[in-house]
Amino acid sequence: MRSLLLGATLALTACGPPALDLADRRGGAPSALPPMKTFPGPRITRPTRSNTDIARDFLDLTFELESGRAVPVFTRFEGPISLRVRGEIPGSLERDLSRLLGRLRDEAAIDISRVRPDGPANITIQTISRRDLERSVPEAACFVVPRVGSWDEFRANRRNEVTDWTTLSQRETLSIFIPADVPPQELRDCLHEELAQALGPLNDLYRLEDSVFNDDNFHTVLTGFDMLILRMTYAPELQNGMSRAEVTERLPAILSRLNPAGSNRPSDGRGPSPRGWIDAIHAALAPRGSQDTRREAALEALAIAREEGWDDNRMAFSLFLIGRLTLDVAPGLALGAFLQAANIYSADPSTQIHEAHVGMQLAAFALSAGAADQAVAIVDANTDAVIAAENAALLSTLLFIKVEALQLMGRAGEAQSLRREALGWARYGFGSDEEVRRRMAEIAAITPEREEETAS
Repeated sequence: MRSLLLGATLALTACGPPALDLADRRGGAPSALPPMKTFPGPRITRPTRSNTDIARDFLDLTFELESGRAVPVFTRFEGPISLRVRGEIPGSLERDLSRLLGRLRDEAAIDISRVRPDGPANITIQTISRRDLERSVPEAACFVVPRVGSWDEFRANRRNEVTDWTTLSQRETLSIFIPADVPPQELRDCLHEELAQALGPLNDLYRLEDSVFNDDNFHTVLTGFDMLILRMTYAPELQNGMSRAEVTERLPAILSRLNPAGSNRPSDGRGPSPRGWIDAIHAALAPRGSQDTRREAALEALAIAREEGWDDNRMAFSLFLIGRLTLDVAPGLALGAFLQAANIYSADPSTQIHEAHVGMQLAAFALSAGAADQAVAIVDANTDAVIAAENAALLSTLLFIKVEALQLMGRAGEAQSLRREALGWARYGFGSDEEVRRRMAEIAAITPEREEETAS
């Protein structure tokens, strides 16, 4: 997208999204929405980093929790792994879980299979209401805990060492809790992240640009890197109870066998993320914090990133958060932050989906400024990356922007056809018909009227 940035800067620096509600004037969504669209299958990827870096990442993912607490010994399941699902089971969950289990068997070589909901199982996936989940763990959209087989067991043991990951010597029984009353994409994302952590690493690292093990949430389905990490976790060279030093000693041979292409690649030299930066990022992301508090935290994170001299995805993410949190109060500042983030992301082939998230923001700026051709160009430059990442919510938003831009350009027939496609993706990404219509109306509301419509 780099070639588009100069033009975008020239077109958008003076823009401010107009407060227009054009959903009714343009007809809005049809009364009966088209069928939900789903992705046909994953694009299999391979890690592109050095084995030295992957070994470092594996150790930090495996022997630390997100809180920074150390995990004393290596743990995993032994033998075939059984999984059951309890609670309300939406149709999309059945489909997405089946695909995920197939990928884990094929790509990570994990012997995992589904069993009856009333039988014994190593892993229980239990769906509950979002309200019940938020009452117990307000900061989590979904989560996994060890040594329990039900929601009631979790609630009875949540404050004792039964659910403490650092006390495990082997994984035998655990539960994943996800809300049933959320959009299909959110359900799928929970399945991927929580099942991956149930099977393998318990930590997230912001320095990872190609993984779901990153709280930036740009990747929402398991990547080639993630599958390699899981395959390493179940390598025969490793055993439950090993120390970090023992695992470290075995990793070079494991990686030479599983990822020979990474043996001769140079290290990226990325150091750990300082706890101060992580805490500032968490505060900026906190949904319950005030907007002022979140903006201050984002500015603090950006200042730390600059002190560290970063030019990687962590600097770009700091800028991205500045952009998101200043859109309403300082659109010029937000635009500048987005453009800087896009420059960083566009320099790395492994951050295309990150660039697409920024591209959505830039396309919205272009649309609100009436630069319809720029909006279409930005959408088109990012669409394939979004499809590869299987992000229907982002894809539908980009397509809604393109629909409005095509309308501005007088290409009503193309817009009508594309709107139907966008609505199909929105049903998977956003769920309810009401939410789909609301999202489409938000894009329509920032679109300036065409001159002939104004004159009429």
